[in-house]
Amino acid sequence: MSVSVLGSGAFGTALAISLAGNSPVTLWARNAMKAQAMQDSRRNGTRLPGVALPEAISITADIAAACRSDVLLLAVPMQVLRSSLEVHKDHLTRKTLVACCKGIELHTGLGPIAVIRNVLPDASAALLTGPSFAADIARGLPTALTLACSEADQGKILQEQLTTANLRLYRTTDIIGAELGGALKNVMAIACGAVIGAGLGDSARAALMTRGYAEMQRMALACGAKPETLAGLSGFGDLALTCSSDLSRNYRLGLSIGRGEPFDSSITVEGAATARAVAEKADRMQLDMPVTQTVTNLLDQRLTISEAAAHLLKRPLKEE
Repeated sequence: MSVSVLGSGAFGTALAISLAGNSPVTLWARNAMKAQAMQDSRRNGTRLPGVALPEAISITADIAAACRSDVLLLAVPMQVLRSSLEVHKDHLTRKTLVACCKGIELHTGLGPIAVIRNVLPDASAALLTGPSFAADIARGLPTALTLACSEADQGKILQEQLTTANLRLYRTTDIIGAELGGALKNVMAIACGAVIGAGLGDSARAALMTRGYAEMQRMALACGAKPETLAGLSGFGDLALTCSSDLSRNYRLGLSIGRGEPFDSSITVEGAATARAVAEKADRMQLDMPVTQTVTNLLDQRLTISEAAAHLLKRPLKEE
């Protein structure tokens, strides 16, 4: 089966680079001038500087040409996934769609696969998620991800096709767990960044990661996820990576909040919208999600970082 990656950001480009080691790949860029510049220079200088694009990658701004492939990897931000599907709906029918974004849609509370099925009810959909930085994948460094697909046989086919020399995929049929693990860890990464940015220390970050993981499990299990999924790459693995590295945009946003510094609004930070969506969802489900609610309050400037820390520390004592 042929493969195209729709979305020429850092992650989409990195996936195309890795997959090009298996067979030719088409990389779609929304902007025609950018697509031509990448095709000519064999670089994505704005998103992955210093990394060469293999000749096996063909870059195009022609969505019809890109969608001739059998498998389409959707490497677009979570909050624009729906609009991208709706705009290109006619080209996406009878294709296998693999979402490569993490988050919860702000106005519906849906995850990536649920959004795909909402727009394209008959679509064959899967999710690629887990602990990964685009720069690592693009440089050929070993990375392991979760491939979530409700159809076991289809999952096996995709696993074999999308595994590369440096990209190892583990499959699951637990869509809910994979969606929520990838979404919720971004919220916790913002919280951990704020802790470090405010100078509260590594011990506080470890405590916050642990209690944040408990929140992730609480919501995921309430939504029907399997506990082992949250303990895997798409949950615990991704949490460990993004809560401890400033390569994570969510973590960097948290750092800026903790330091009281402005953050570049042009940078997509999935965890910000997800925090608000999850807080609303938790309220409807009557779930206790104190870290998520605190992150939302910090984002909306209803609390300062010192007030947030004091609020969490003063919560009623309980068993772990």
